[in-house]
Amino acid sequence: MSTVLFVVTGARTWTLTDGTEHPTGFWAEELLTPYALLTEAGHQVVFATPAGVTPVADPGSMREGDAEAIADITALRAPLVLAEVDASAYDAVYYPGGHGPMQDLAVDTDSAALIADTMAAGRPLVAVCHGLAALLPAVAATADPLVSGRRIAAFTDEEERIGGLADSAPFLLESSLRELGADVVVAEPWSEHTVVDGTLITGQNPQSSASTARALIAALADGSSAL
Repeated sequence: MSTVLFVVTGARTWTLTDGTEHPTGFWAEELLTPYALLTEAGHQVVFATPAGVTPVADPGSMREGDAEAIADITALRAPLVLAEVDASAYDAVYYPGGHGPMQDLAVDTDSAALIADTMAAGRPLVAVCHGLAALLPAVAATADPLVSGRRIAAFTDEEERIGGLADSAPFLLESSLRELGADVVVAEPWSEHTVVDGTLITGQNPQSSASTARALIAALADGSSAL
């Protein structure tokens, strides 16, 4: 059995360019689906958030039964303090999305250090959708952006436009990752799309939650530093 750390946004709103506070949080499916698949496979899941705040789900992400499923995850009510987390204590780290990470994890230095330590140790680092915002401040030992030269999937600029927030977003995730040198592999909007580049496993959108989790389960079973 492996222990996987879920780093979850603590943000409840996303500040848009006009100052509007857009309600957000984590995307329910991107937390619940991987959590279910990992625990069903026998792995343990631990949660951490900035300052240890109890995270909330983006209201726009909630489907029938999601509220009950979230309530059943008792560990989510009292997550670890992200700044106090030791990366070496976990076999893998996973970042679910929602617009929340665009508010807090995109600039969180504790999260960035955790990502760098996880990647340097050759352990799986996984992110889905807007969860990849957490990769923006992460740097390698060379001081280069950690995503530079890496093949990844992330929530696309086109999907942000279709969702209606592109024009008011402080930044667009796909464009920002490309500016750091990432090779963002884009699939059709809302299609399942997961990219595995060594121990870096990324998914484009909520539809990619299950396939990304299965790729992580395969990596944990393989136990190697490259897939």
